[in-house]
This record gives sequence, C-alpha cells and structure tokens, in this order.
Amino acid sequence: MIKRKQPVWYIFLALCLQLFSSCDHTRVIDEYKNIEQTAWYYKTRLPFDVQIKDTAKMYNILVNLRVGADYKYSNIFMLVHTLNPDKKSDQRRIEIKLADESGKWLGSGLGSVYDYRFPAFRKVKFPQPGFYRFELEQNMRDDTLMFIHSAGIRVEEISD
Repeated sequence: MIKRKQPVWYIFLALCLQLFSSCDHTRVIDEYKNIEQTAWYYKTRLPFDVQIKDTAKMYNILVNLRVGADYKYSNIFMLVHTLNPDKKSDQRRIEIKLADESGKWLGSGLGSVYDYRFPAFRKVKFPQPGFYRFELEQNMRDDTLMFIHSAGIRVEEISD
C-alpha cells in the first residue's frame, strides 16, 4: 500500500482555519443579512436574534455594513431597534461615516465593495438573560438605498 503525503498547503490551510475559528472568543453573534438586489427599501427591517446568557458581563454591539462603491452618499443613517425578553423596545438612530471629505471610502475591502463595523452601543450590560432582538432599518431621505449589499449585527463580550 502506498501512502501519500498531504500537500503542505493542505496542512497549512487546515491549521489556519482552526486558528482563526478558535481565536474569536468574545463573539456572541456576528451575522450579516443580504439586501435583495442591493436595494434597501426604507420599510425593510433586518432582524437579528441574540441569546444573552451572562448578565454580569459587559458587551459592545456593532453594526456591520457592506456597501458598493456606487453608493451615492458619504454616510448612512440607520435606526437600531432593540426588543428585550420582556418585549420592551428601544430605538437609537446612528450615523455611519462611509467616506471622508475627499470621497475616499473609509471601509476595508477589495474591488468595489467596502465593509464597515460601527459601534452602536458600547459597554452595555443586559438586564436579564434571554433572547434580544435587534432590527436594522435604513433611515435616509431616499425610500430605497441602492448599492447596500448587506447589513448585520455583531455582539461581543468585553474582555477584562
């Protein structure tokens, strides 16, 4: 029987995947939802359900965004709706700067799509364990924003 050696790149790739998948211990959720045809209608809310187990810890809540280079504004206003396990709701309006005064995109990315991660809430303590719902809603003057590829939520524990 002939034994084949695994190619070096295969072993390297397996080690990298294991390393990257295990190093983000602070993440509770980091999820995106695609915007149909990259056209975000103002009445379309993107829901994200997050289970919080530890109420003693503090968390950061960030908004994720993927925007195409053909997006016509240098910012985006969004409403972040929050619903706690007791069905009490809250709403916060945030502004995400996408480009500087010269028009240079501030996000990271390759080609014509840029990624953004914006802190919407910092150092939050959840009052009770359970499922929290976050909903993202675009809050610009245009009814439909073009070239928004996806949006999402990241909730991460703050490490001591």
